[in-house]
Amino acid sequence: MNIEWLLELDRQILAFFNGSDSLFLDSVAMTFTSGLTWIPLYLALFYIVIKNNENMMQIFLVVMSCLLCLLLADGLADFISKPYVARWRPTNDPAIKYTIDVVNNYRETPYGFFSGHAANTFSIALFFVLLVKSRLLSAVLIAWSLLNCWTRMYLGVHYPGDILVGLIWGALVGSGVYFLYRKVYYRLNPKLNYISSQYTSTGYRHGDIDIVVTAVACVCCYILIRAAITAI
Repeated sequence: MNIEWLLELDRQILAFFNGSDSLFLDSVAMTFTSGLTWIPLYLALFYIVIKNNENMMQIFLVVMSCLLCLLLADGLADFISKPYVARWRPTNDPAIKYTIDVVNNYRETPYGFFSGHAANTFSIALFFVLLVKSRLLSAVLIAWSLLNCWTRMYLGVHYPGDILVGLIWGALVGSGVYFLYRKVYYRLNPKLNYISSQYTSTGYRHGDIDIVVTAVACVCCYILIRAAITAI
């Protein structure tokens, strides 16, 4: 195994996921990959944090933890790794850019190692997986992050290797920030275990979690309806 073999494998996997002749899928990928599309999800997550924490200090701690996730995940990707590693995005790589299926001339910035989308979404997803400890929410947020990763390969703006490293870094950031969150939280609050069918073990109400799931479902419906209209 050598670096050239790995790079060729990266290109072959990208070729499998990149693009299609479907205007419907083009629209799905473009809409799904936009951060603005997911504002309802972010608001729903903020809502359950407000609803299920007892005071402003607890809410502030969760919010600051989320911001730290984004700062570490995106900061390393965009301000350190991409400019210093300087690996071309597939859409900008002189060796293959004319073979990449590009949607609406969407090429992004010149360099793409590693994926900020993968790191950001997975760090936030994993943080909330550990924070809330709900199987349903965990499945929804992990799927949301992985589908974001798919859009980046479909649109040709990241190699699979970029995505894999982004997911690994996102996992390290999400779990590391949660570890720090717990340390601070238990210094400020008693350690409680919730034993109730209405709450998760960390005190989040299952009924409130349904709001997040509903928000994701509604956004997905919007994406599909918009794509169907675009494809007509």
